[in-house]
Amino acid sequence: MKINIRFLKVELKRILKTRLTLILLSAALLLSFIMAWLPTTFSYNSYTDAQGRTVELQGLASIAYEKELQADIAGTVTPEKVRQAVEDYQTCLARYGAETSYDLPDGVYAAEILPYAPLLHGIREVFADPGSGIAPAILEIDPEKVDDYYDLCSERIVSLMKQEQKKHPAARQAAVDLYGQVSRPYLFFPGYSTDAMDYQILLAFLLLLFCTVIAAPVFTSDYQTGADDIFRCTRYGTAKFAVIKVLAAFLICGAAYCLCAAIYILVSNSLWGWECTKTSMQMMYSIINLPDKNIGQLQGFVAVSGLLGLLAATSLTLFLSSRIRNVVTCLSTALLFCVLPIIIYMALPEELSVWLYSVLPAGAVSLQTSILYAAADFNFWNIGPLAVWLPHAMLGAYVVEIPLFAALTVHSHTTHKVR
Repeated sequence: MKINIRFLKVELKRILKTRLTLILLSAALLLSFIMAWLPTTFSYNSYTDAQGRTVELQGLASIAYEKELQADIAGTVTPEKVRQAVEDYQTCLARYGAETSYDLPDGVYAAEILPYAPLLHGIREVFADPGSGIAPAILEIDPEKVDDYYDLCSERIVSLMKQEQKKHPAARQAAVDLYGQVSRPYLFFPGYSTDAMDYQILLAFLLLLFCTVIAAPVFTSDYQTGADDIFRCTRYGTAKFAVIKVLAAFLICGAAYCLCAAIYILVSNSLWGWECTKTSMQMMYSIINLPDKNIGQLQGFVAVSGLLGLLAATSLTLFLSSRIRNVVTCLSTALLFCVLPIIIYMALPEELSVWLYSVLPAGAVSLQTSILYAAADFNFWNIGPLAVWLPHAMLGAYVVEIPLFAALTVHSHTTHKVR
């Protein structure tokens, strides 16, 4: 079907000139800057200066201080570095007669442990009991065994999946194969916080809501005002007109998302420091995460996945718009689908909720059910002898849903009966 470019431009202008659309898109741009900056304000550090005064640092100053403090451990995470960190930690606790870092006197943690603390990330997880999964205290870890750090990581993913997927050997093997592709040794560069990734998802969720509000009236408003009855009498008033409306909504929502996601990533990385993007995902989340990605690649993965989820949700919203005559009813129904993954996650048993929220278009950016958390977790779709890692299942669902709901929208509008 040949697209009439002139009509597509007219439809784009019609949607963009709507006051609500302009307000929402302007708010989205503003939020992209604000939400990229907000996570930096959560950073806090304090130290005692030469005069014995406590100096408190927050925001960018705190991040800069932490980078300077941990400069010596930046780069490759070798077993030797991790072993030294474990030994220094154990020595520090023994010197003060403490069992954990929480028992140390004020200021000791910041002065003696914080400089190498990131190297201790995941060390207890690596040495967790293979049967029970209970992690030991760092004081109970033999530093000599840390020399086999990455071999222990490989063993840990095997024991973990035996606990997580007891009845599904295919999922266990799939997880081991995925982890086998992860680049090791890991890399770490100080200063970054997972709060920045969480806010990227939160921004994507808000953009989803904004785009739903923009897309909901595309067909319904014409039904409600009776304009659709007139358009059907024209040459392009049915299928071709529906295709143009769908494309216009996709272009506006997709372009708005891409622009806001790009602004967020550029501003966020500029504030935290671009070197932080080289940090291995495993040094920020679980030490045995399955994706072979650093933070920069994870940001890109989340952004692209969010775009697919948003387009799938927009496609579903357009389908609802083509079926429902009342704008308020259509918008309410579409917004319900936006928050439905969260409701399912909270209300239903895990085995059932995973199946449901992962196929819903809004699942990729719906906070707790987001593809970021799916990538950091170890859930699989288990279909007989077949095991599909949850992020792959989610992306596959969105790739199918975008054209499916778009085609259903065109068909629904074409066969819509005029009152």
